[in-house]
Amino acid sequence: MGWHLSILIMTTTCFMLFPISDQSSQSELLQQLRKQLEYPRQLDAWGNPSSDPCYTQPTAVLAVTCEGNAIMELKIVGDRITKPPKFSGYSVPNVTLSEAFVLDSFVTTLARLTTLRVVILVSLGLWGPLPDKIHRLSSLEVLDLSSNFLYGSIPPKLSVMSKLHTVTLDGNYFNVSVPDWLDLFSNLTVLRLQSNQLKGSIPASIGKAAMLTELALAGNSISGNVPNLGYLSKLEMLDLRDNDLDGELPEMPTALVTILLSKNSLKGEIPEQFGQLNRLQHLDLSFNFLVGSPPEEIFALPNISYLNLAANMLSGSLSSSLTCSSTLGFVDLSTNRFTGDLPACLNGNMNNMVVKFDGNCFSADPAHQHEAKYCHQSHKGRGLNQDDGLVITVVGILFIVLVLSLLLIASNKKSCQKVLAEQQFLRKHKQDNSTSGMSSELLVNARCISHAVKLGTQIQPSYHIFSLEELKEATKSFEQSAFLGEGAIGKLYMGKLENGTLIAIRCLALHQRYSIRNLKLRLDLLAKLHHPNLVCLLGHCIDSVDESSVKRVFLVYEYVPGETLSSYLSGSSPEKTLKWCGRLQVLIAIAKAVHFLHTGIIPGSLYNRLKSSSILLDEHLTAKLSDYGLSIITEEIYKHEVVEGKRYLQNNVAAIFGG
Repeated sequence: MGWHLSILIMTTTCFMLFPISDQSSQSELLQQLRKQLEYPRQLDAWGNPSSDPCYTQPTAVLAVTCEGNAIMELKIVGDRITKPPKFSGYSVPNVTLSEAFVLDSFVTTLARLTTLRVVILVSLGLWGPLPDKIHRLSSLEVLDLSSNFLYGSIPPKLSVMSKLHTVTLDGNYFNVSVPDWLDLFSNLTVLRLQSNQLKGSIPASIGKAAMLTELALAGNSISGNVPNLGYLSKLEMLDLRDNDLDGELPEMPTALVTILLSKNSLKGEIPEQFGQLNRLQHLDLSFNFLVGSPPEEIFALPNISYLNLAANMLSGSLSSSLTCSSTLGFVDLSTNRFTGDLPACLNGNMNNMVVKFDGNCFSADPAHQHEAKYCHQSHKGRGLNQDDGLVITVVGILFIVLVLSLLLIASNKKSCQKVLAEQQFLRKHKQDNSTSGMSSELLVNARCISHAVKLGTQIQPSYHIFSLEELKEATKSFEQSAFLGEGAIGKLYMGKLENGTLIAIRCLALHQRYSIRNLKLRLDLLAKLHHPNLVCLLGHCIDSVDESSVKRVFLVYEYVPGETLSSYLSGSSPEKTLKWCGRLQVLIAIAKAVHFLHTGIIPGSLYNRLKSSSILLDEHLTAKLSDYGLSIITEEIYKHEVVEGKRYLQNNVAAIFGG
């Protein structure tokens, strides 16, 4: 009997402990998310580790909803709403999260909250490409990451999230085409990708996403036609404003309540079918190139309240017996080519309707109308008569032919010169090979591997060729205060450009007499080496004696504030000594950089000095490799590095881990 009682007590204890453990684990994950988000004030309520987030009073900026001890909803609305004039894909101080933030790690932590159904993370300064692993949130139904700094492509694996029905990514920097796999979503009802940098056309496959009720792609650079949306029988809101759409209007789903297509380049006539959209309340076709007369039925739609046809090329006269819906409160017909009398039902003084009709040829209010001749000529070329239009067309064609001819002549001349130069250059490439073993032909054809580009070089600062005068001005003529040090590979200076950017300048004295062409080929290859864990090369300056030889070359890098890894390993300052975890992070970061140098370009850059003094740690302890790829342009390479490279690398790994 006693052992039965013991088993019962142990079982009851386990059932009591497991929920507590689970609750503690989820609380720890939320604390980790708070740390990764760099302690925003919105999460001050989580400041007490003993508090249960499930019982935190929800606010407009923070809400955690739980069922039992399982977190079902996480909503955090930050205050990082400022957008810089130009976002280059890197951390922006006081705008995005810091350089230490890694979106991949953040999503990994978030995905461990496996019960989440709703994730709303708005205006938090998240930056980077959205990783595919977001699909690990298999229970997710609502995803809102709007007003952040996400760029690149939208992860295709979102489509395998069978429960996901709402995706909102407005106000980011996604800069590829609209996904062509949206029809793979089984339950997608709301898709909002407004105010990004999407380009290309809208894929026809979007017309097969049968569950869509809301589609918003406004504020991008999408071009081409509006695809056939007739099969989207549940679509209620379509927002394609402020794009570059230039096709004709297709017929629309009959369930639509709102159609927003303004500020495009749509052409052709408004389909008669628009007059049959009985649920339509809001129609905006303004600022396009639509022609002809609009279907008069759209004015009488039973639910229409807002109708904007302004700034098109619509023409003709509206029937005096035109019927207006009792719900219609705003009509804008301004800046078109309408003629005749304004229909009685559009007299705003009679029914409190707001009606705008300036810039037409209506007989009413002649002070704000054009002469009738202006509108009658509109269909012959926007106010030009037929002869004028013909003359302008002929002149335009002749001008285009002339420009194309000049371009062709210049291109042929340039091609001939290039072929002759290449032939002459390749004949003597054996004489100017560097010790890295790369021929001039390889340098000419050097390229980045596309996969490596996706990983490390999605958005890069522009490369600049500096003049010697610019560098002298940045360093005050290379005065002693700008001098940072000297080694076997040249002197290093710190400078400040006119726009305030801090730079590091490596001066290389070349003992071999390079031709300028040969050197530029090698610098072009070096300029392609971009990776988050490499010190970014911003440009170069060639100090040449004449056109046939080079005296010095200056490499201009980003300035990385902080110290070298060797200073963290010396032990002279115990408070700065890196712990084992920190050393591992440094090693992983530099391993990624070296892997990129070996495999990220063709041909790979194999001979690089890997030592603790060439590894820089910035103020966030992010590791970056400097002095890489110099074997591409200089022969000052220690030959024993090739022979003893393996032993040299092992010694440095041992130094990092204190071995």
